Amino acid sequence: MPNALTGFNTAMNESFVFLTLATTTFLVAGLVKGVTGMGLPTVAMGLLGLVMPPAAAAAMLVLPSLVTNIWQWLAGSSRGPLLRRLWPMMLCIVLGTLGGSSLLVATDPRWSGLTLGVALLVYAGYALVSPVLAVPGRVEPWLSPIIGLITGAVTGATGVFVMPAVPYLQSLRLDKDLLVQALGMSFTVSTLALAVGLLLHGAFRPQEMGLSALAIIPALMGMWLGQMIRTRLSPSRFRMFFLLFLGLLGLELTLRPFY
Repeated sequence: MPNALTGFNTAMNESFVFLTLATTTFLVAGLVKGVTGMGLPTVAMGLLGLVMPPAAAAAMLVLPSLVTNIWQWLAGSSRGPLLRRLWPMMLCIVLGTLGGSSLLVATDPRWSGLTLGVALLVYAGYALVSPVLAVPGRVEPWLSPIIGLITGAVTGATGVFVMPAVPYLQSLRLDKDLLVQALGMSFTVSTLALAVGLLLHGAFRPQEMGLSALAIIPALMGMWLGQMIRTRLSPSRFRMFFLLFLGLLGLELTLRPFY
């Protein structure tokens, strides 16, 4: 009986620690998205990837990512024109994600964590440098599908869907509102495709779906807090600290298999 009681207490303590960690993670990730307009899946994958396999972390972020990105996508009035312009990219994101998701599920968590770390490092490095890019209109019809396919492959393999979609959409020189809406559309499509890919490979089960649903609440609370902070804090300074933090997180995940 004492052994059973000890085991029960240990399980309860572990559950409490996990729920606290998950709640804090999505609160922080939502806060980042509230301030910068993006970053929820990236932050959530980076933090959760420290304590669980990336495939499990990706399953947890599906519903909070989907809810917040649909909100971002539907907030504007240019859904139709953007979809007509970017549908080849969106289609290829789906194809690439479905193909790449098998790697996220099947790869040893140490090495999938390394891949995630590299993705975070690349994104943080690019965003800190922020090179000025502009895509000529004549190349967009054939470049968009290529960018979509690469983004999908990276999404499927790491659970992070910012590269190279974000730099590419920024290079199209959309105005601020259109860019935010285009990012919301890209992230929504990526999230749905990732959910389907994880489901097909048995990594998105009812247990993960329940945890993912619970994560919506702290994510939305974080977004609300982030939007309040944005009015009192320089977004550019916050973004710089966020990217430095993301780079350190990526470095930790990259080096972990070699400890």
